[in-house]
Parts: sequence; structure tokens; C-alpha cells
Amino acid sequence: MSMTKNQRFGLIFFFIMLIAAYLVTTEPWKKSSKPAMISIQWNNLASGYPLAPTTDTILSYEGFDLGYNEKFEQAAWVAYVLTREEAESGAFSRKNNFRPDPSIITGSASLADYRASGFDRGHLAPAGDMTWSKTAMSQSFFMSNMSPQLPAFNRGVWRRLETRIRNWAIEKDSLFVITGPLFTPGDSLIGLNGVGVPTSYFKVLVDLSPPDHDMIAFVLPNAGSKAELSLFALTVDSLEMLSGYDFFYEAPDQDVIEWLEQQMEPGNWN
Repeated sequence: MSMTKNQRFGLIFFFIMLIAAYLVTTEPWKKSSKPAMISIQWNNLASGYPLAPTTDTILSYEGFDLGYNEKFEQAAWVAYVLTREEAESGAFSRKNNFRPDPSIITGSASLADYRASGFDRGHLAPAGDMTWSKTAMSQSFFMSNMSPQLPAFNRGVWRRLETRIRNWAIEKDSLFVITGPLFTPGDSLIGLNGVGVPTSYFKVLVDLSPPDHDMIAFVLPNAGSKAELSLFALTVDSLEMLSGYDFFYEAPDQDVIEWLEQQMEPGNWN
């Protein structure tokens, strides 16, 4: 499927914002000093919720929490912890039971919104991360967890990143994962419910396992790509500049969080 004029404009706008975010957040005088002790001890998922102006309501499911964006009929973000045990489970396979989310009282997107649109129903919280629970797997197919993704993106570079994250969870023991869409002016809508088509998607990863905590973010345009995943990596600070979100704003040890948000060590995410 070729991109529309609006989609091309959105990608150009996205890259301009990404460059601006990188230049602003890599200024050396903005760097804070390294905390004496790097320690992350979060008691629950809410400690890692992003402060996002596009979040209308927050819902909890078996395998993930979700901040819903009513305007674009999809999640503004999903958040969950993926452990080594969960990533290695494989106990429950996907059933492709796509269906409206009964928890969205105003009504979520429907299957008809995506029909003949040229877009995949792309998971935000991946089904592949929910194989440890029958309920979690089933709930990952709610339409609130879907976002319109070009097939070349959903089945290509996005799947590669999802697979890499499961490998990192196995390697590092425990990851906090936040995923969401990013919209720009001119983005199109599909279906009678007006489901927004994002220009790009982000993922934020936090290595929760002591002693070496680490953070990294990724932003990928909603388009096919065979590029190395490292080319889409950036600091969480840069993503905050690009998205307008404030990540981990309620997490304890803010000096640690602020320092980690400024770091990006791709070598720690081989």
C-alpha cells in the first residue's frame, strides 16, 4: 500500500521533530550528574505510567495497563512488565479473537473500521508477550489495544523489535515496557468510528534487574524498513520532547530516573 499525501507529510513532520528533539536533549549543559546509587524499586505499574495529554481513561487488564485515547479510538499507551519466565512461557498460543473492548464505555473501534482500509490491526501490547496467561492473551485482542499499521511495518520492523524485546527480557530477567502511537497534523482516519492512523510508534524499555538498570527508547515510522533497529533508538528525554509525554513522572527516586532518561547505551541492548 503506497502512502497518501497526508502520510508523507506526517513522516516529514515526524523526522523534523525527531531531529529537533535530539538536538535539544543532547546539549551537554542539560546533563545531570550521575546519582550515587542507581536503584529502581517500583511497587506497581502505576509508578511507570506516562503523563500524556491524550489519555482519557486508564484501564487494567491481566497482562497490561492501558491509557485510552478517545479521540483516535485506540490506546495512547500500554504498559506492562515482561519477565524472563513470561517471555519463555509459550503456554498459550494466539487465537486471533479480535473484538471490541467492553471496558470502553463510549465504545471502542470495531473490526469494520479496519475492513478494506489497507491497514493491519496492529497490537500495542503484543500477543507474543502474553503467552503466559490465557486471559492475558485473549485480552490483548481487544480493539482498544489495536492501532492501524501498514502491513510492511507490522509484519516487518515492528515484529523484529517485539521479538528483540522478548529476547532482552530473557537476557535481563525483567523489563518495564511502554508502547504507544504518535500522531502528527494531517494524519488520516479510517472507519465509521474515525480510528486515527499514527505517523509513528514508540517503545520505552527499562531494565528493572539490579545491579545495572538502564533505559532506552525507540521511535519507528509507520512504514516498512529493513534498517537496523539501533537506528531508531533515542533517549527517553528525546522521546519526551518529541511526544509531549512525561515518562515515569510518579516514579520514586526521581534523581535516578532523570539521569537514566538522558542516557542511551545501545551496547547494553545488543
